[in-house]
Amino acid sequence: MRYLLLFTAALFMAATAGAQDWEGDLLGVEAGDVHATLGITYDTQYMWRGFKVFGSKSATHVLGDVDLFETGFGISAAGHYANGSGYVNWTRWDYTLYYQNGLFPEEPYATNFRVGWVYYDYPDMPSDWADMQEMHAVLSWPNLIPIKGLCPTYVAARTWPSKSGSYIGGAATGWFHIFMLDYGFTVQGLLPQIPEHLIRLHAEVVYNDSVNPYGPRRKDREFSHALFGVATDLDLGYNLTLTPAVYYQRAMDTGLEWFNDGEDELWASVGMKYSF
Repeated sequence: MRYLLLFTAALFMAATAGAQDWEGDLLGVEAGDVHATLGITYDTQYMWRGFKVFGSKSATHVLGDVDLFETGFGISAAGHYANGSGYVNWTRWDYTLYYQNGLFPEEPYATNFRVGWVYYDYPDMPSDWADMQEMHAVLSWPNLIPIKGLCPTYVAARTWPSKSGSYIGGAATGWFHIFMLDYGFTVQGLLPQIPEHLIRLHAEVVYNDSVNPYGPRRKDREFSHALFGVATDLDLGYNLTLTPAVYYQRAMDTGLEWFNDGEDELWASVGMKYSF
């Protein structure tokens, strides 16, 4: 179960948009059921694959996710809003279709995988201006490292503009390669109602194939940044889960430093989700 939790955490953190975005979750699903999740998250900053999307503004994210009868197929929609003026046009909705499953569960090379398609929609701008699409694949190996709770994951994501002749054009076309390592362990709960907490430590480095969906095409193909985070889930009962987290990003190229008006980023996040 802990390995499955780690895989789910890895999907939450990286498959479509970065450390704190929402993805499908197959935990606790009975055969034949439709499992759904609704959620809301507050971030002191919104970082998307290294880019500070809303400048210094905080952000609110909303989620709706449904998996289809424990088949591994699912659909989700996630909205991202700046908490303040100046970034209305960059409000974004992500619509995702995905399939996730596992292979060789008892072997050292056990592999959990996910493939998905994402449409990035900017509702306050014309669709031929900034909308993007993406295909991604996530591969996770929970038994590969002989340390309980330590799980490596690789993500490959290909983005492109949804229509030819768009503003973002070739700047949005290219690959992201994300190399992640997650470590999960339990600690004694702080409250009698919560006997233990699963603590998730997360680290990743991202290779950017010169993609910049917010301006001119990046000149360099290189490792753009490293990300570190710690999060935990607090079971509040009634199918409610509270997830506080802290993240730190270290830029590894000058182009990203220029876009983000600085070198390092530190932000906090707190999310609430309801599963049924």
